[in-house]
Amino acid sequence: MNLNPANINSLWASLLIEELTRQDITHFFISPGSRSTPLTVAAARHPKAESVVHFDERGAAFAALGYARGARRPAALICTSGTAVANYLPAVVEAYMDRVPMILLTADRPPELQDCGANQTIKQPGIFSHYVRHELNLPSADTSVRATALLSLIDRAVHSAKSIPAGPVHINCPFREPLAPVDDGQDYTEYLNAVGQWMEQTSPYTSAGRESKAPDRADMHTLAESINAASRGIIVAGKLDSESERDAVIELSERIGWPVLPDIQSGLRLGLVHPNVISNYDLVLYSDQVKQHLAPDCCLHIGGRLTSKRLLQWLDHAKPTQYIMVDGEKRGFDPNHQVTLRIDASFAAVWTELSKHTTARDGSDHLVRWQTASERTREAIAHLIDTGELNEPSIAHLLSHLILPRHALWLASSMPVRLMDMFGACTGEMAPIGANRGASGIDGTVASATGLARGLGRPTTLLIGDLALFHDLNSLSLAAGSRIPITVIILNNDGGGIFALLPIAEHHDVFERWFATPHGMTFASAADQFGLPYERVDTLDGFQKAYLTARDARHSSIIEIACDRGTTVELIHRVGQTMSTLSTDQKPHA
Repeated sequence: MNLNPANINSLWASLLIEELTRQDITHFFISPGSRSTPLTVAAARHPKAESVVHFDERGAAFAALGYARGARRPAALICTSGTAVANYLPAVVEAYMDRVPMILLTADRPPELQDCGANQTIKQPGIFSHYVRHELNLPSADTSVRATALLSLIDRAVHSAKSIPAGPVHINCPFREPLAPVDDGQDYTEYLNAVGQWMEQTSPYTSAGRESKAPDRADMHTLAESINAASRGIIVAGKLDSESERDAVIELSERIGWPVLPDIQSGLRLGLVHPNVISNYDLVLYSDQVKQHLAPDCCLHIGGRLTSKRLLQWLDHAKPTQYIMVDGEKRGFDPNHQVTLRIDASFAAVWTELSKHTTARDGSDHLVRWQTASERTREAIAHLIDTGELNEPSIAHLLSHLILPRHALWLASSMPVRLMDMFGACTGEMAPIGANRGASGIDGTVASATGLARGLGRPTTLLIGDLALFHDLNSLSLAAGSRIPITVIILNNDGGGIFALLPIAEHHDVFERWFATPHGMTFASAADQFGLPYERVDTLDGFQKAYLTARDARHSSIIEIACDRGTTVELIHRVGQTMSTLSTDQKPHA
């Protein structure tokens, strides 16, 4: 037991941190501040607490988010009052949207300092609006509030963060002076008597059983009927959260002979060669002719959101008769408003029941068409890469081959995640992939990657664009100080490359200045500022050598690559145009 009864603030903070560690929340991302002193000291002195200190609250919050993605359990954040709290908002939004648990411990001024012009005081309760699963506005520490009440309130908040749907919870903690752990001369023995039994144990004051939701039998019957009746079915795999779900998707595909279109976050892309898995479906769907021939009558969407806009547009246009969503995290994904049946359960549990009612089939002509298209796409990509030219598609493709299975990969939003979704090779290694695709912002990317590395305990490669790195430049301090190496690969295309793929690119009078926003800068000085080894490469062979060196090192480093936005667009179009000549009746090679 690590309670500090120097004063009531120290005691309350000690009780709070102790209860969080009993709830298996042992990582604390702390930003320095005065009003949060009781919380910071309690975390710093707790033997089971591991703390990461980062001066930027926004970066700290994204690091906690990345940690939770990797560790599959929440971390806690500690900050002082005022705008420090507001800097958590971008990461809170992402966590809420993508069902990532997070505990926010925000210090605050006491009631008598509210609405009177006191320094660094804002209205913190409600600051995150509906982007938190639960909000707890604690009273200022006082012996009139029983210790049992404090513990049970904390446990309820943690349960809300971990429950389905998981997400961030906000615990607001007003503290009066003294903030430092100075002895006030009070004896708190009687106050702690009410939690005497708790103090003798190591379990939480209030434990919550695990949620378990078996799929509804009627839903399973409807799902089996839809699958058995379909002649042109497809399986779309979004973000999958467990190996058992991924195995279940493949087993279903093999049983019913449907193609699987796996998102880059599904875990079914890198390191998986399977005839039913259409890894480069985004480029397959480039051709209008091919899209028409491959239109489904039933879509079974398993898991979370999708990266490919082209896939979403195609599904919207194809209008399958049945669109069935299975997602145990209740992410509610349905931007085209097509879902005809929603099943809120893990697909592993669904498959256990579904396997009893589906009819086994050999591969259909529909599957063969997809396989033919997929093979043609892989051939086009291979031809593109074999030229040995340095460009964004070739970097993504090569990186998917070079990353090690004991490593992890973080993909920044905008171009990097899309490039890997389009050009990542299924013949590479199966490394865990992280990305902030809940709200798909480019902020906090470096911090998120360092958090993932800590959560997984794996060296991590970050593929990031120049603008995303500018957004989170000061989080390079987290990478530099990480005990787990972070390899930062910068695709510097001198601006916002994603806009070159949008219709606005045709409006040349406004495109460059107002959308592409070229800056003309490189990151050598930034690497030097944060003490990170840096290499700039200008050939594909040079990139491979630089990456292999960085990958196998025991420290973080930066590799920068100058890319041309126009070339990337041209290469995507070139591969896509190959699909326009495809005959979908052609058999794939044996």
